[in-house]
Amino acid sequence: MRRIEVKPELLRWARERAGRSMASLRRRFPKIDQWESGDVKPTLKQLEAYANFVRVPLGYLFLPEPPEERIPIPDLRTIRDEGFRYPSPDLLDTIYAMQRRQAWLREELIECGADPVELVGSARLRDDPEAVGQEMRRVIGFEKEWAAQVPTWTEAVGKLRRAVEELGIMAVINGIVGNNTHRKLNVEEFRGFALSDEYAPLIFVNGADAKSAQMFTLAHELAHIWLGQSALTNTGLIFRPSQRIESWCDRAAAEFLIPAWELKEYWREIRHEAMPFEAIARRFKVSPIVAGRRAMDLRLVGRKTFFEFYQEYTEQEYWRRPAGGGGDFYNNQNLRVGERFALHVIRAAKEGRLSFKEAYDLVGLRGGTFQEYASRLGVSLP
Repeated sequence: MRRIEVKPELLRWARERAGRSMASLRRRFPKIDQWESGDVKPTLKQLEAYANFVRVPLGYLFLPEPPEERIPIPDLRTIRDEGFRYPSPDLLDTIYAMQRRQAWLREELIECGADPVELVGSARLRDDPEAVGQEMRRVIGFEKEWAAQVPTWTEAVGKLRRAVEELGIMAVINGIVGNNTHRKLNVEEFRGFALSDEYAPLIFVNGADAKSAQMFTLAHELAHIWLGQSALTNTGLIFRPSQRIESWCDRAAAEFLIPAWELKEYWREIRHEAMPFEAIARRFKVSPIVAGRRAMDLRLVGRKTFFEFYQEYTEQEYWRRPAGGGGDFYNNQNLRVGERFALHVIRAAKEGRLSFKEAYDLVGLRGGTFQEYASRLGVSLP
């Protein structure tokens, strides 16, 4: 049986890149420790299985040294975990898939004579972020107390996402890579990203996060589009980011979701309640942590009060993330693909301007599922 010479550091790099633990690898590859120490060499079949398991091209394992994979957009995350030294295959594949969609839609819109989306890049860093947050709210058409009138966080996220798409911005929410339920996105690695473009701007929100957190991420990435700045983020408003752009977008998003005047007015009603931050969260459909931070920033409570709440809240794990999965498959596609993008692809395929194979690849659906999704969007395919 022929053994393959492979550098142990490449095996370690592939494992760390994929975020795989040694325990999970030992179950599949009992000799992984010997492979990484160089005491035992894998067979070609074993190496192929290993490459598939850690989602790395087989050829990478024969390179003289680990390749440097760069995130293709500005990385503005505040890194607090050394476990993410390398971008994961799931993150990279997600960004690349969204970039392909954006590139196709941009070309499609230009060929159809569409106008650019005026709001993209309409703000500058020198502008007051609170004023821009108010402008975002005006443009999107949300009235006072809109979130309070929506019964659940899920419905609030859906309403905001649809409103964003009405502006000409693709808004995608997904907690997995495409439709692959075995490839879950890690919230600790990223919460969302924005791909700015004058014709086909795109926002991606990590759907593995809590719905209340998705609200803030969606608003934060919308602020990036207003600035005309692409970025990968993991913002949460809790700790002020060091980058000026991230701090600016946090402030714009906070004003967009929780207008200062509205919160100050509401605070007079609930300031003596036992759990005022939870009351704010319910009214504005954000997380209690974001609600508390906003109250602190507006000097309605002191730092000590907020951070004591933050410590207690996180220790008791009130902010639970969704288990993932579930729901109607085709309704999920509206989140994972977006009606706006899907309709452009489906119509282009129906009119013969795009092959069905290309359409399948762009949308991530095949054959009968593609036709059924088109039907649900009101388009009949041959």
